[in-house]
Amino acid sequence: MPFVPAQSIDEVLQQLDQIIADSIDQASLLGAFAALYRQVTARVKQGIADGRFEDGARMERLDVVFANRYLAAYAQYKAAGEFPTQSWLLAFEKTRLPELLIIQHLFLGMNAHINLDLGIAAAEIAPGESIHELEKDFMEINQLLLEMVGAVQKRIGELSPLFWLLDWLGGVSDERLAGFSLKAARDQAWRMACRLAPMSADQRSEEIPEVDAGVLLLAELIARPPGFFHSKLFRLVKWLEETDPQKIVRALQRPF
Repeated sequence: MPFVPAQSIDEVLQQLDQIIADSIDQASLLGAFAALYRQVTARVKQGIADGRFEDGARMERLDVVFANRYLAAYAQYKAAGEFPTQSWLLAFEKTRLPELLIIQHLFLGMNAHINLDLGIAAAEIAPGESIHELEKDFMEINQLLLEMVGAVQKRIGELSPLFWLLDWLGGVSDERLAGFSLKAARDQAWRMACRLAPMSADQRSEEIPEVDAGVLLLAELIARPPGFFHSKLFRLVKWLEETDPQKIVRALQRPF
């Protein structure tokens, strides 16, 4: 079945719900990122309704264009003979590896979606000089995500009792989640958006593979952190972590 892009946030939520349901039925960790992403999307929808953003209609367009990049990548991965970007392909393929931690699976999705997709989506809905009009609302998303970090950490901690060791290693702060800096990722996405915005659609298409290659390198580091200490620590955390994909996806699906 060909991919049908979502036209509204409600349609994004519906498509995410389907991915989550399919993943639970198939006992697949593909639903882990989708479940977390649904929580974020629902929070953005509420923020628009509450008047949190300067331009709610524009924010919905950004949210939908942004989400469609993930939804299209997922559809391509599930369809025989079609390939998403390299960073998404790696993220999807790694869900087959039971030795990775839950947080690694989530980071791989966040890496592809924030470090690659977000800047592309922002440049698409605010091309040229209009990109600067988007900056305040773009940065407001940072605050919305940071407000969710504590709840995400708590939920992952329920599934992974030794998760706190990774928090300790990464340095817990309002900007970090087990060493992954949300703010740094979104700042990088904004810089990319500003670089892509003046380009034509064809020029942006030519630029995407180069950006994707850089994001893939980071994905490989997430999947296999360097160093003997990291290897031993990750194995220790994995020892007590929940491994049932259905339980993991259902837990991440529950409202924070």
